[in-house]
Amino acid sequence: MWTYFVHMKTVTVRDLRNHFSKLEVWLQEGEQIQIEKRGQPIAMLTALRANQPAHPPKPDFAARRRAIWGERVFTNVEVEAMRAFELEGEEG
Repeated sequence: MWTYFVHMKTVTVRDLRNHFSKLEVWLQEGEQIQIEKRGQPIAMLTALRANQPAHPPKPDFAARRRAIWGERVFTNVEVEAMRAFELEGEEG
């Protein structure tokens, strides 16, 4: 199936079709993969190098909250009043 002990990984067309997730891991690790059909090499597969980070930055919810509400802290009475107002139309 796969040749592990050479510098470049070699796979068949069938391996490419049936085990692409393993090949994708190799590509993410920087490997080059040679694709063969009936023992003859037909293509080379290499990963593209993107300049973007692997994961997009996470949103800063605390900064968003501060931008909307500032340093405002609601009292328990205010929270209960807001909840009662929200539920006012649902009870009827």
